[in-house]
Amino acid sequence: MFGGGSAAALTVSQLSRHLKTLVTQDELASDVWVRGELSAVTQAASGHLYFSIKDAGGCLECVLWRSTAQWLRFELEPGAGVLVHGRVDLYPARSKYQLVVDQLEPDGQGALYLAFTQLRDRLLAEGLFDAERKRPLPFLPRRVGVVTSLSGAAVHDICTVVRRRCAATAILVIPAMVQGEGAPESLCRALELANAAPDIDVIIVGRGGGSAEDLWCFNDERVVRAIAASARPVISAVGHETDFTLADFAADHRAPTPSAAAAQVVPDREELSLRVSEARVRLSHALRRRVAEQRERVRALSQRPCFARPRELVDRRRQQLDDLSATLHRAMEDRLREARSRVAALSGRLDALSPLRVMGRGFAAVEKLPERHVLRAAAEAQPGDRVAIRFHDGTLSTRVESVERNEEETK
Repeated sequence: MFGGGSAAALTVSQLSRHLKTLVTQDELASDVWVRGELSAVTQAASGHLYFSIKDAGGCLECVLWRSTAQWLRFELEPGAGVLVHGRVDLYPARSKYQLVVDQLEPDGQGALYLAFTQLRDRLLAEGLFDAERKRPLPFLPRRVGVVTSLSGAAVHDICTVVRRRCAATAILVIPAMVQGEGAPESLCRALELANAAPDIDVIIVGRGGGSAEDLWCFNDERVVRAIAASARPVISAVGHETDFTLADFAADHRAPTPSAAAAQVVPDREELSLRVSEARVRLSHALRRRVAEQRERVRALSQRPCFARPRELVDRRRQQLDDLSATLHRAMEDRLREARSRVAALSGRLDALSPLRVMGRGFAAVEKLPERHVLRAAAEAQPGDRVAIRFHDGTLSTRVESVERNEEETK
């Protein structure tokens, strides 16, 4: 039983190639749509995407080549439901079959919408759409930059509205692609040029209406970041009133149409003239009221005594000055008298306590020489010590012959 058919045995490679032929020639397997849940998504350094789709009963490995993956409009997130189209292939080196995907879309929602929401949520989390970043529009811009296509109706509408409302405002049109494959790069470059141009106070970015695919370049992350990074305030005017793009969220202001954007940027000349006339009338009334108030104030001031009888006021102040001078003189004499009395009293006390006064009554002070140390007791002197005896009228110098102490002191 074993080995009987050894002459007809296939090699592993032969069997793998045979199975590959069967799989690739199968009509169903070569053109199939598969629904499943994304799992194990990996992007290789080459740019190819490898992932699996699974359901409760099985798992299918898939590959999306780089040439196809670069056109994918949304990110592959594990757990998301998808519909994939492709052909089943067998990889002979590992005897593994996989689905080579050429189309991939979300299951239950469009790829464009999913890409829109994914990028919107990510940029929102970064704070790119925060209201604190929005800047006010200049009241009367010197020059308006317009980033749009030269062949579209938007540039005509914007220029017409600006010239009609305020012909003094200059317009600089920076041409850009607003649809198609190269549109994001073109829009970013045009925004860069608009920010570099002198005297531009505000930039309008937009185009007329179209399908979601036509407007998609205004949802491109590069364009959105370029609008948010603009040094000049930006108004997004893409499509019609019901069209919303991520450029609208990143811009400082959104206009429902290009014409509406021009109306937001430039004030109406007639309306501005009317506002100036009203301001002139209000200013004239305010000036007249102010002049009347100041006249009444001057009249009231002129009735005050300091203006009506200025000499009388000066005489009164002179009299007050004389009174103050006399009061000050009396106060100084009183203080001087008190000071003299205190000095006399202190002088008497000092004289009573003076040692010279005591010496005048027969007392003397004995100092040990040469230190001039005052002796307060006989015991502080020794026979032979030189001493000075100070009287109130002079000093005697002598030498101690002997020291005799009182008996009470020796006990």
